[in-house]
Amino acid sequence: MRTTVGIIGAGPAGLLLARLLHNAGIDSVVLESRDRSYVEHRQRAGILEQGTADVLRAAGAGERMDREGLRHDGIELRFARQRHRVDFPGRTGGRSVMVYAQTEVCKDLIALQLKEGGPLLFGAEALAVEDAESERPRVRFRHEGREEVLECDHVVGCDGFWGVARTAFPASLSRVFERTYPYAWLGVLADVAPSHDELVYARHDRGFALLSMRSPSVSRLYLQVPADTDAEDWTDEAIWDELERRFETDDDWRLERGPITQKSVTPMRSYVHEPMRHGRLFLAGDAAHIVPPTGAKGLNLAVGDVVTFARALVHERETGSPELLDAYSATCLRRVWQAERFSYDMTSMLHPGPGDSPFDARLQLARLGRIASSRAAETDLAEAYTGFPWE
Repeated sequence: MRTTVGIIGAGPAGLLLARLLHNAGIDSVVLESRDRSYVEHRQRAGILEQGTADVLRAAGAGERMDREGLRHDGIELRFARQRHRVDFPGRTGGRSVMVYAQTEVCKDLIALQLKEGGPLLFGAEALAVEDAESERPRVRFRHEGREEVLECDHVVGCDGFWGVARTAFPASLSRVFERTYPYAWLGVLADVAPSHDELVYARHDRGFALLSMRSPSVSRLYLQVPADTDAEDWTDEAIWDELERRFETDDDWRLERGPITQKSVTPMRSYVHEPMRHGRLFLAGDAAHIVPPTGAKGLNLAVGDVVTFARALVHERETGSPELLDAYSATCLRRVWQAERFSYDMTSMLHPGPGDSPFDARLQLARLGRIASSRAAETDLAEAYTGFPWE
């Protein structure tokens, strides 16, 4: 099998890249180890930056997002029983975010790919990327019980942290930067209308809490818990009781309860692999970087990576110059490190650590108070949350 771009992974990054290349007249093949149902139902991120939403629209994948997604013009910070709203459009010149689950993005892109795009092979397990430094890199994969080879001009690894793409980088070339946090998020889906019309980020002495949503009738909520927590150790009543404590305010706001349909624990981690390119092999998304979910950056960083690659490949085709492809890693990493910085700032500001002192707690409250009282500090948060520009 032969193609111009071999894409490993049919998450939102791989699927969007295939769509961008198709629209530019560049052929690709997407290899996905899981089946279609798994890809369309795995719960992941749900906040799309302004730029991500704009790219989906331009790619022809925004119709259902605009019909069913929830545009949000701000978030609420909650601390010391007080509430402060951050106005995104007012601080960024009109930018906002869209609440639209990654599962729905994948459904939209899969439907387009199967209708109009190149091959999308489910149940195709990538085994290795070979000859990345040559002009004809190959992906060995297993599909329907047979081992096959995909020859490419370029390979893009959108196969996540545990995928094979990054393992093709020589150890002498790879540099890893990471931080593991001593807490995790206990996340639940609940069949109840959200108790607020925008996301609520709450800092409490008992731990962080987040009120989010998947739709007007489904709430997504999170609690900071110890890193070794088993979700099944928490009863539904205990979860709602703890959420009420952490969201408490001095006004008459109330948290609505409902049936919890799903529980899971998300570890908190920061990770960057440098570089993001080796020969004709390019990394995108979680294959190259992971952020704690506090800043809502994971999916959006992956989109930024594939947009950067697609633009660079089109530039080479139109001009004959590999300049932008050669700069891929440096270009992406500038944005990645800004997102890592923002995600770390949000995480450290809102999560009391297990060894924190009263001094640490006062610093967190001072940082939140600065955002609530300073237009410049609030603008910095709004600009970062709605999305760093793509170069």
